[in-house]
Parts: sequence; C-alpha cells; structure tokens
Amino acid sequence: MGAQWKAFVNQISHYESFVLVSHIRPDCDALGSELGMAEVLRTIGKKVRIINAHRTPTALQFLDPASNIEVLGDNVEAEDISCDCIMILDTSAWAQLGDMGDVIRSSRADKIIVDHHVGEDDIGATMYKDYQAEATGHLVVQAADALGVPLTRSMAMPLFAAIATDTGWFRFGSVTPETYRIVARLVDAGVVPSEIYSDLYERDTLGRLRLRGLILSRTQSEVDGALMYTHVEKEDFVKVGAEPSDTEDAINLTLAVQGTKAAVIFVGQLRGGFKLSFRSRCDMDCNEIAQIFGGGGHKAAAGAFQEGTLDDVKAKVLPVVIEAVRKATT
Repeated sequence: MGAQWKAFVNQISHYESFVLVSHIRPDCDALGSELGMAEVLRTIGKKVRIINAHRTPTALQFLDPASNIEVLGDNVEAEDISCDCIMILDTSAWAQLGDMGDVIRSSRADKIIVDHHVGEDDIGATMYKDYQAEATGHLVVQAADALGVPLTRSMAMPLFAAIATDTGWFRFGSVTPETYRIVARLVDAGVVPSEIYSDLYERDTLGRLRLRGLILSRTQSEVDGALMYTHVEKEDFVKVGAEPSDTEDAINLTLAVQGTKAAVIFVGQLRGGFKLSFRSRCDMDCNEIAQIFGGGGHKAAAGAFQEGTLDDVKAKVLPVVIEAVRKATT
C-alpha cells in the first residue's frame, strides 16, 4: 500500500515551520529527498531548515550548491533548533539518526516520516511510507503532486539524483514503468541526466580511485563464486588519501563478477567497529540478514553496524551470509 497523501496534505497544513532530517552518512537519496522536499514546502510558504548529524560528503556537495544543509555541531547547536514539525526522510530507525536522534527525542514538535525502507522503530511519528517505492525521492515527487506544487529544475535535480542512485542508475530490480514516468517528468522540469552522471561518477579524486582499487584487490569469494566479500579498514582512508564516503557504491563493483549472486563489504568506521553493506541478486533477503545484526533496509540492499575487530566481525557475519546464499542458490 502506498503512502496516504491526502492525510499528508491535511497534516502539513497545520504547520508553519519544518526541520528536515535524514540518516547519518547521507547518500544521494537522503540528501536529494531533503533538498527536494524543502523546495516543495517553501513553494507553499513554509519555513524550512535541513539539519543533519553528518556533513554532506565532498563528492555530493554539488547537490547543494547554496549550502542549505546545516550540520549539527558545525553551524547549529541543538538548543537553536525549534519548529512545528520535524520531518525525517529516508530512514525510520533511531540508530541511523545519530546525534539528531537526541534532538528529535527532546523536541515537542510533531514528527513525520517519509520513507521507503521496510524496517522501522517507534519514533512517535506519523508514517508516510511505501515499501515498494524504489527511492524516497520518488515519494517526494508524489508529495509535491499531492500538494499541487509544480516540479521545478531546482527540485528535480536532487530528486533525479536520488532516484538514479538508489536504482543503480536504473539497473536494479526495483525499477518499474512508473520509475521511468517519474524520471521523464524530472527531465521535462530541466534535469540533464548526463550532467548529473558526470557529477556523480566522473569527478573522482585520486584517493577515491585508489581506495576502490584496494577494495577490489581484497575481494574474496565463497559458495563457488556466488558470494563476494571485501573490506576497508579505517586506517586505509588516510593511507590512500580517501574519505569514508568514497566507499559509496563500491560493493556494487564486486557484483560485476560473472556468477556472483550476493556481496558484502565491511567498512571500518573512524569511531571503531564496522559498517556492513549487503547486496543480493538472488532470493537472499538482505533486510532479514541486516536485522540479525541490528540493521535493516530492502530485500536487495541493506546495512548494519557491528562493534569489534575485522576478524571478529567477519567471524560473526560471514557464516550467516554464506548460509543464506547457499539456501538461495540451491
């Protein structure tokens, strides 16, 4: 069932000011959805701020040329945040909100969630979710339609990037005919897909390139090549001159190996522990696996976090993934 946009429109009408929030380590769907929704709400006369717990990755700053996105602890403090409504986009999990989670818990503002992920925590928010949507950016387009807001180029550009990246540039199984209809409207609004592709994939730093080479060089296989796995340790970022955000989409490179049905990457975090990213091109459910380790996501893509050394985390996670791949491919 899709989101109830008539109820969304009615709820929005009661508020004058909004703070938009998304998950830590924001990706294109998080940032694009925030920026697109902010423009939609401003068009109908609302006051809007975007405040995240983590900075926008350098490689994605082109999405926000006016630097509208604020960062908690950098240019805004928790006590300076007040609004009628806090809108959380592209996540429904406390663990993914970082330090903004404390702000949300202590705020008396009403809460709204706009998201397409399956898992959810009790955040005390009104949910507008569609688990079938390929990206939260798609839901923002639907919200604009429900509010009667015409799409403009400034809205369409980040929303196109949101949908394009969450679908692997329209090659994932989540893509539907409706995806292309939405994308066509964004192009009609002024998006030039080749420019966004260039900004996303043709402006790598040397450090990012070297990091990806390191990731690929460490790739190993299990289950007769059906599962690929690799890792990055936190020391590697300094070693090759890269940023943690440079691991974005690196896991998808391992899926290019013939016969691969699933992949997992272990990414060392600066504060310790490892972020886990799972991908599946078979019946293995990444969301179910991620939930075992306190995370979540979709059937084809999900993530989690585990404390411990690389060897400890691998020893805990790999047997579960190997067994899931065996069951899904036999």
